[in-house]
Amino acid sequence: MAIILIRTIILYSVVVIGLRVMGKRQIGELQPSELVVAIMISELASIPMQATGIPLLAGIIPIITLIALEVLLSFGALKSKKFRNITCGTPSILVHDGRIMRDEMDKMRFNNDDLSEELRLAGCTDITSVQYAILETNGQLSLVLKKDNQPLTVKDAKKLMEKKGK
Repeated sequence: MAIILIRTIILYSVVVIGLRVMGKRQIGELQPSELVVAIMISELASIPMQATGIPLLAGIIPIITLIALEVLLSFGALKSKKFRNITCGTPSILVHDGRIMRDEMDKMRFNNDDLSEELRLAGCTDITSVQYAILETNGQLSLVLKKDNQPLTVKDAKKLMEKKGK
């Protein structure tokens, strides 16, 4: 029983340190490659943790290899825009000037219901008020509202007050 406990502590430590080396991101912000690596690491760690007949290094070496590959991919994406586009993808414009870009929606396998839900979650109920709706590489939808539909800022309020004062 003590052997299983020690193996678990060692593997847990390796996984936590490895994930820290890979970088800080929330689960919802992971790139597809990062998500795959995280799932594979958890699977690789669980096998030698449960089976004491399997050497501990049989789990640690693949984990370290995956972490090293992910760090190399991240470094390549950091240094090269072309490499980043290949590994991470590029944002897609789903709405332009209030019009749905059907070809892009189809390419991203994003249907009207998905778009409507994302717009509502962003507080937008009228698609004609949207200048751009951009599907980011992490799956989140970013909205840029048309100038007339943007929320009032302090700067805008000051301009209005100056105009009223004149």
